[in-house]
Amino acid sequence: MGGAGIRIDKWLWFARFFKSRTLAGKRCAAGRVRINGVPIAKSHQTVQPGDILTFPQGHDIRVVEILETGTRRGPASEAQTLYKDLEPPQKRSANAHAKPSSALREPGAGRPTKADRRAIDRLKGNP
Repeated sequence: MGGAGIRIDKWLWFARFFKSRTLAGKRCAAGRVRINGVPIAKSHQTVQPGDILTFPQGHDIRVVEILETGTRRGPASEAQTLYKDLEPPQKRSANAHAKPSSALREPGAGRPTKADRRAIDRLKGNP
C-alpha cells in the first residue's frame, strides 16, 4: 500500500493524531482538516504521499507532510515514520493556558467567610 491512496480519517488514526477513527472522521466532517490548503468536508477523501495536511490538535495547528500511507496502526515509533512535521508545535509554559485567579488567598487560609465573599463580590462589581 506504500504509494496508493488511503482515506484521510484512517491515515490520521494510523499516524496516531487521534485516538479513534471516529474522532478523526468528525474533525474532517467539521471542515477542520485541509489537504494541500483546501478544506475538506468528507472523511472518505483520499490522501497519498506528498500531500500536506493542516489541522488543529489541542491548542496547536499541525502541518505535516505525508511520507507513507501505512498498512496498520502500529506503535508510536512506527507512526512517526508516516509523516514529516513541517511546523512542530512550540513548547509552551505550564501556565500559558491557565485561567487567571480572580482572588488570591494565602495557602492554608481555608475557605472565605461570608464577609470575605461579599468583599470579593464588591471587587468584581457584582451586586
